[in-house]
Amino acid sequence: MNNSNLGLLGDANISLQTELQSCTTLRNQASRIFLYTFLSLGIVCTVVGNFLVVLSIAYFKQLQSPTNSFVMSLAVADCLVGLVVMPYSMVRTVEGCWHFGTLFCQLHSSLDVMLCTASILHLSCIAFDRYYAVCNPLVYSLKMSHGRVALLIIVCWAVPMLISFGPIMLELHIADVDILFSKDICVFLVNRIYAVMASLVAFYLPMAIMLVAYWKIFKAAKRQARQISAIESQMAAGVGKDSSKKQRHRNTIKREKKAAKTLGIIMGVFLIFWMPFFTVNIVDPFIEYSTEGIVWDIFLWLGYMNSSLNPFLYGFFNRSFHKAFLMFMGCRVCLDSLFLSKCGWLIFLEL
Repeated sequence: MNNSNLGLLGDANISLQTELQSCTTLRNQASRIFLYTFLSLGIVCTVVGNFLVVLSIAYFKQLQSPTNSFVMSLAVADCLVGLVVMPYSMVRTVEGCWHFGTLFCQLHSSLDVMLCTASILHLSCIAFDRYYAVCNPLVYSLKMSHGRVALLIIVCWAVPMLISFGPIMLELHIADVDILFSKDICVFLVNRIYAVMASLVAFYLPMAIMLVAYWKIFKAAKRQARQISAIESQMAAGVGKDSSKKQRHRNTIKREKKAAKTLGIIMGVFLIFWMPFFTVNIVDPFIEYSTEGIVWDIFLWLGYMNSSLNPFLYGFFNRSFHKAFLMFMGCRVCLDSLFLSKCGWLIFLEL
């Protein structure tokens, strides 16, 4: 999702329209080379990182859990952001011009909105899934059955498609926005109604779901930690008594707390990288589109970088994904040779 500096409306419409009649590249050669290099690295990291996540889950059956179904679908959305959205946005950002035609401008904007929204909705589904796994483990398998997981994934793709392709291709998002555009300019203006409604669906409602879910997970983790501490105190006199069961329970709680911590960090990164864009996205139509273009570019690419960081967060905090990444990248020497000779489900016991 993107926007650009469009000056002032109202009395400034004439000068604004004149500004959008032509396209000129204002950056010098050195800055363009630097931006192309930097943004290209971000695109490569986005595509490669998310592709490794998809490949890992598809290849190793032990990674094919309900949570990782959401993770895989999320990685597909993020990978598509890197493949079909970011390259064209990079050219527009660096050159200041749009060289791909008016129809493809609409298509690009639709894909931008759809894929970024799908990525965000998947994060809220992951938080919802973790809430049931940690706070209601006895009903988790019932609540997160294969059918319900599939239904939620369909919703994560269908809703973004409805708020993107329909309104944008029919130009409903620019109703009552009286601005003429040149063919070599591709900006994504939205009216006030679309700005508020789309931002609520694409960001603020998923954000609320994630905040509530992680807060409940945090409280449940603290309560379980106190219970474990009380049990250990009571059993201090008999260390060997039922130690195997106690150790299994402790490991379970440890894994759940680690998962909550990992996804909590992902949530924090999500807020830092997307909150600026969606805040300005709602405010801008109400201040007559006076936000500077460079501010939009910075906030837009911050949002894109969230798609780049997700697979690295999984690789850093999750041992199973870490090992899978190393194997697919050809770093088998980084793992113990005996361990690799028995490779299969053993390397993925700890999620």
